[in-house]
This record gives sequence, structure tokens and C-alpha cells, in this order.
Amino acid sequence: MSTAPEQSGQPKRVSRRKKALLTVYEIVVFGMLGAVMMVSDLLMNIIPNVHLVGVMIVVLTVLYRWKALFPIYVYVLLIGLSEGIGMWWLPYLYVWTLLWGAVMLLPKKMPKWLAPIVYALVCGLHGFGFGLWWIPSQMALMGFSFEQALIWWQFGFYTADIPHGIGNLVGSTLIIPLVTLIRKLDKRLKA
Repeated sequence: MSTAPEQSGQPKRVSRRKKALLTVYEIVVFGMLGAVMMVSDLLMNIIPNVHLVGVMIVVLTVLYRWKALFPIYVYVLLIGLSEGIGMWWLPYLYVWTLLWGAVMLLPKKMPKWLAPIVYALVCGLHGFGFGLWWIPSQMALMGFSFEQALIWWQFGFYTADIPHGIGNLVGSTLIIPLVTLIRKLDKRLKA
């Protein structure tokens, strides 16, 4: 009769194989989700500054937590390759991460009645402040002083950030249904 290593005083054997950062399934799914974000952005270009990218980032962060950074940066890379990597694109390297970080700071479990409200507020505030989040890049890349960057932001607030924020608020009604749908699809595909 053999005894388990823990019972016999022997140290537990640690596998030498390291767990992969991402599974093949995750690589495929994250690539597709990043592409879906890009396509939705391009299709919604007919309505300036209104898109579902913020909504998707909230959804993916709720579902995949830190791994949501993978589809976010697939989107950032694809949109840069599609639209041209230039000075306009460089803030994309951090501006979406701000939304991801805000969602990461939220409790994982919220009451069902509260979650849609909180997600909508976070998503909407990110949209209303989108130009504000660009201030560091305007200062670094354009040589703006802080005061000049604030004036630049104020000028674009009414034409860009208000539609963006309203679009995010309206789009945020899709967050909980998308989280539910993607969870179900994940379970089916992994089974």
C-alpha cells in the first residue's frame, strides 16, 4: 500500500512544465474579439465618436480580467494598421487601458441591479473624458503646455466627448447581455 507524498513526509512533486500564459482557445478567441472591436469601430464611423469599443472593453474585462488586455491590444494594433499608425494612434496605447483599469478596480461581484448602473457610469465617464485622457500625449507629442492642452480638450469636448460619452451610455445597455452571451458561448466551446 503506497501513501500519498503529503502523508509520507515526502515533498510534493512540482511539475517542471510551466502553465502557458494563454491557451490556444484564448489566443483564437482574443484575436477574434480584437477584430470584432476594430470592425465595429470602422462600421460605426458614420456617427463620429460613437462606437462600441468602450462597451466591449468593459465586457471583456468583466469576463477575462487581466487577460482582457490581449484583445484590447489586438484592437489597438489592428486599428493602427488599418487607419495608419501616427500621432493620433499613440494615445490608444494607454487610453483604453484606463478604462480596463477602472473596471479592474470594481468589485468582481456586485448585486445584479447595481452592476449595469456601475458599468454604464464607468463606460460613460470614460467617453465623456476621452479628450481629457489625451492631454498627456498632446503635451508630449505636440509640445502643448498644460494650459494649451486644456484649451484643446475644451474645444473638442462639445463636438467629440459629449457624443462619445452619450454613445457609451447608450451602448452600455448591451454590457450585461453581452457578458451573459459570451459566458454561455465560452462554456459551450470549451465543453
